[in-house]
Parts: sequence; C-alpha cells; structure tokens
Amino acid sequence: MNSAIHPEASPEANLAGNPEAQPTWKIKLLYDSQCPLCLHEVNFLRRKDADRGLVAFVDVVADDYDPQLHGGVDYEAAMARIHAVLPDGTVIQNVEVFRRVYEVLGMGWVYAITKLPIVGWIADAVYGIWAKWRLQLTGRPNLKTILAERNQRLCETGRCDIERR
Repeated sequence: MNSAIHPEASPEANLAGNPEAQPTWKIKLLYDSQCPLCLHEVNFLRRKDADRGLVAFVDVVADDYDPQLHGGVDYEAAMARIHAVLPDGTVIQNVEVFRRVYEVLGMGWVYAITKLPIVGWIADAVYGIWAKWRLQLTGRPNLKTILAERNQRLCETGRCDIERR
C-alpha cells in the first residue's frame, strides 16, 4: 500500500489498467500529517468527503511521497505552503486550495468571498504569514531542519535521494 495516498482516494487505483481514464477524484490535496492544525482540517474534510473519493488526500510526510505523482510538487514546496493538484495536472496553492476543496465538497460558500480580488489578496497574505510561521507555531523545527532530518532518515533506510525532498 502506498501510505502517501489513502486507498479510498488513490488516483493510481482509479487509473489502473487504463491510462486514458480520468481520475474519479476532483482534487488532490497535499497535506502535512505532522501538523496538528493541518491534520484537524484534513480530518474534517475527510468526514465531509464521506468516502465519496472526491478528494484524494496525499500525505507529503510519508517516506514514499513521490513528487512526480503529485504535480511535481516536491517535499520542500509542499511543506512550505499548501498545494493541490487538479485532474488535468494543474497545481494550485494557498487559499485557492481551500476554496476549491470546499467547492468540491459542496461547501463553496465558506470561501466564496475570497473570489473577490481584494478579499482574495488579503486572505492569501494572511495565509502566507501562517505558512511562514506554522512549523514554529505548532512546536516543530524549522523547514531546513525538517528537510535534513527527512533526508537522513531516507538515507538510513536505503532510499537516499539528494534530489528528492
């Protein structure tokens, strides 16, 4: 089992044997399972998805996370701010991720106001502050330390890849 993707929303399972097939998920959410606030939000969204498979939840912290399967978003970028991948391969980030996920789950009204240019700009600015400080605010080391620890762990288990983050 690929621990980076929960089997109920696995894009690979949906496309197995048919490379022409479109995924059944509407958005692939890349998240940090070691961030308590992020995980709280992901668990809320999973309950709202109710096993419909509309959202593919991808844990970027999993050792087998592969950027090539997730829009090319490497570990460092995924840890720096929230990203999602659309079925056509388009990568989105910041508040747009929340807006799109909530829309897919039928709760678009929650973030609808962020479609207004000035509100969207302010929301992205506030999110940017959160993204910059979330590791420290949740009691974790800085991103540079997390990257070094991950690389060391991968090397110790024979999966060392300096380019892979």
